[in-house]
Amino acid sequence: MASEKFVSRHIGPRNGDIKTMLETVGAPSLDALIEETIPSDIRLGKDLDLPEALSEYEYFSKIKGIAAKNKLFRTFIGQGYYDTITPAVIQRNILENPGWYTPYTPYQAEVSQGRLEALLNFQTMVLDLTKMELANCSLLDEATAVGETMYMMMGLRSRAKKKAGANKVFVDQNIYAQTLDVLNTRANPLGIELIVGDYKTFEFDETIFGAIVQYPAASGSIEDYADFVEKAHAAEALVSVAADLMSLVLLTPPGEWGADIVVGTTQRFGVPMGYGGPHAAYLACREAYKRNVPGRIIGVTKDAQGNHAVRMALQTREQHIKREKATSNICTAQALLATMAGFYGAYHGAEGLTRIAKHIHAGAGELSEGLKALGYQQTIENFFDTIEVVLPEGVAMEDIRNAALEAEMNFRYIDEKTVGISSDEKISKAEINTILNIFAKAAGKEVEAKEVEEKVYFDGKFSRTSDFLTLDVFNRYRSETAMMRYMKNLEKKDIGLNTSMISLGSCTMKLNSAVSMFPLSWPEFGGIHPFVPMNQVEGYTEMITELEKWLSEITGFAGCTLQPNSGAAGEYTGLMVIREYHISRGEGHRNIVLIPSSAHGTNPASVTVAGMNVVIVDCDENGNVKFDDLKAKAEKHAENLCAYMITYPSTHGVFETGIKKMMDLIHENGGQVYMDGANMNAQVGLTNPGLIGADVCHLNLHKTFSIPHGGGGPGVGPIGVAEHLVQFLPSHKCVKTGGENAITAVAAAPFGSASVLPITYGYIAMLGTEGLTEATKMAILNANYLASSFEKLGFKILYKGENGRVGHEMIFDCREFNKSVGITDTDIAKRLMDYGFHAPTLSFPVHGTLMVEPTESEPLEELDRFIEALAKINEEMKEIEDGVADTVDNVLKNAPHTHKVLTADEWNHTYSRQKAVYPLKWVADNKFWPTVGRVDDAFGDRNLMCTCAPLEVYNEEYIDADN
Repeated sequence: MASEKFVSRHIGPRNGDIKTMLETVGAPSLDALIEETIPSDIRLGKDLDLPEALSEYEYFSKIKGIAAKNKLFRTFIGQGYYDTITPAVIQRNILENPGWYTPYTPYQAEVSQGRLEALLNFQTMVLDLTKMELANCSLLDEATAVGETMYMMMGLRSRAKKKAGANKVFVDQNIYAQTLDVLNTRANPLGIELIVGDYKTFEFDETIFGAIVQYPAASGSIEDYADFVEKAHAAEALVSVAADLMSLVLLTPPGEWGADIVVGTTQRFGVPMGYGGPHAAYLACREAYKRNVPGRIIGVTKDAQGNHAVRMALQTREQHIKREKATSNICTAQALLATMAGFYGAYHGAEGLTRIAKHIHAGAGELSEGLKALGYQQTIENFFDTIEVVLPEGVAMEDIRNAALEAEMNFRYIDEKTVGISSDEKISKAEINTILNIFAKAAGKEVEAKEVEEKVYFDGKFSRTSDFLTLDVFNRYRSETAMMRYMKNLEKKDIGLNTSMISLGSCTMKLNSAVSMFPLSWPEFGGIHPFVPMNQVEGYTEMITELEKWLSEITGFAGCTLQPNSGAAGEYTGLMVIREYHISRGEGHRNIVLIPSSAHGTNPASVTVAGMNVVIVDCDENGNVKFDDLKAKAEKHAENLCAYMITYPSTHGVFETGIKKMMDLIHENGGQVYMDGANMNAQVGLTNPGLIGADVCHLNLHKTFSIPHGGGGPGVGPIGVAEHLVQFLPSHKCVKTGGENAITAVAAAPFGSASVLPITYGYIAMLGTEGLTEATKMAILNANYLASSFEKLGFKILYKGENGRVGHEMIFDCREFNKSVGITDTDIAKRLMDYGFHAPTLSFPVHGTLMVEPTESEPLEELDRFIEALAKINEEMKEIEDGVADTVDNVLKNAPHTHKVLTADEWNHTYSRQKAVYPLKWVADNKFWPTVGRVDDAFGDRNLMCTCAPLEVYNEEYIDADN
């Protein structure tokens, strides 16, 4: 069948370009380059066993067929997942827009102001609804967010509590099952004891450092926790509340009755259920806890010209800097989903959210009244959206279930006599009457159709009285035209892959093909609750099963789980599986993990939260692990050696030749090998972790396997494991998954961020064995082409393999420039913005360097533009060295240059405006304008302001802070 191959669309360089690139690299052929790059003893001896590649058209037809196998029933299960209406303007302009889904995490604030503002709106919305003092800009899901609050409360223990050895957390029994499951996973390795019981009768003692309650409770009941909070505080214990954010539109927010931390999900703010994810969790707390908040906080600062700017605040809290002292391994947030939720709040405002919340509540209220009239007992006295219905004598649960399925509806079947029903934004008069008729028929009765009456069904003492969403951004954009223009205005402030190359080392910013993105908007994938019966998700099951099989083949492992919903979560999961393996062999005392000094910061952070101890292994001057040091430490800790974590190729971008020898050493000393899959883009089809000898490897689907970064999430971090570890893969309380001796859940949903899996499924299906292998080869060629070109400019490539080649990324040293002309890696990074490029990875893993990864998707023309930009920057540094340019007032120190700077009445610089903003001819043809100058990080941390309050309020605070 004649069809165009997807690989030709995915890979940037054309066939005619490869010869030119190889000449620059100095290799006779692409295969010869690969032979010089990847050690021969770890090369695959055969092709991957994958289906033949599909064309884009063929894949589109296939995925449509898979989607059609999912049954799109109306689901009223609730338990943290609810059907919602995504406003079309948000779906079209955010979810389906590469300007929003292709950018990277906003570490470079000057080219990320749009996303930063959107996330600041999200934080403000969360703070308004919870009435807390500080919020982060999203976490992975509600269950793991609750786990993070447990870590926070432990870290915030008073001296007296620490001295008393307080290690217990009370958890109210009326909490979501999946949340308790994840809490058990998180608590056990850290020696935290969970006390599950009834908050009404629980008595605190000195061993309790925190308490966790659900609001409204899992049963749907609205509880008055005020006295409980007072008792907790009197006992020096903190209280975390898992709160339904939509309910807080009508209910008294936890911040007003004493909560210390409030967490939850923003899924019902316009983000489809998606069979469990991705969704943006939220966390809000008292400002006093700002140093303990996990994840990212967006804050307000000023730029070099004194203008208002937004940035990621308090970045030193992040695990890649704290490393083994981290209190969390959170890395990936859910920025794209938080952005959608924030725009949902801005589009509807307080008035719209109140209308929606009242509609949800009224739906539950009408069902409650109607069912009681039919002779059913409704056990929840005060509720927001969820009721529990007890069947009277003579009514069979099977009749209810069969009638519901016939009407294509799902309820929560709690036991043989009790049904849970949760209302949502989509509930209609017709659906309410259908539900009532289901129960009426089972009871042998009839029901009259009635209109939905909006009134309050809970005790007035629970009613919210405080205002929310009063700021301008939540009151200005009511029409679609206004909202569309606001979104576009923000989009224009950011660099995404639709703007130019994002050359971030270790981040693999590759093409997110349009055809693989289409299913994200389809209700057959988005409109499904994660706890529906398995016969309603045959399409999802087929795709997940096949994808797990493909990923296992690619990694050379025996099994795979898709549950972890970030790369860092994948690391944690892998370590927990290894831990369980040791326990099963009576060797649970093994708690030492060896990690090279070059490792990703999430590695030691994950070890810490898995309850293990880190021992750092030294690297030599070439960036390779010192085998003698590894050997000495492996043998020293042989009795307690749990694992060895290594990134391969290394974080320095090199395929170390002694890797198999390292694997053997660890196994000989009783440990397991965990391979960090961040650099898997240099392995696929050419080698794999299983062949190399690893036991576990996590995969970043948002890197190697083409899921978009979304401005800082979604991420997906499945793990592959060797045969002896398959039995320990994670289970789930609500859906059967995992191995025979599975660890408890690591995420709220059984298959993690399931709705984005079609992207990776499509990526593999359309590339096939040949295409995947070709993509890896081209990633290595592109990297070596840049490395060779940089060297010809005089830039020093810091680390290379034995044959002088780099892997799929490289580090070039900027420290000499600082010594010779006072120009830092930061100056070069900011100056690249004037050329229209996002900065490479800055000062990681080596301070004073830039790490570049071009990926296979970038065409030769873009690579050459990047090289030309660095060549020009090199000339600009030479001008400083030669005395032509001023050492302080120069284009690098003042970069980036904004439109405001260019058009100002005064120009007091020693260089021209032309040189500042149009340093090369092609820059002017498609100029990207940073909207703010270089941001003042230190000022932002000294003046932590994390809401979208009016500028004049910030100006007042600036003045106060500077006095």
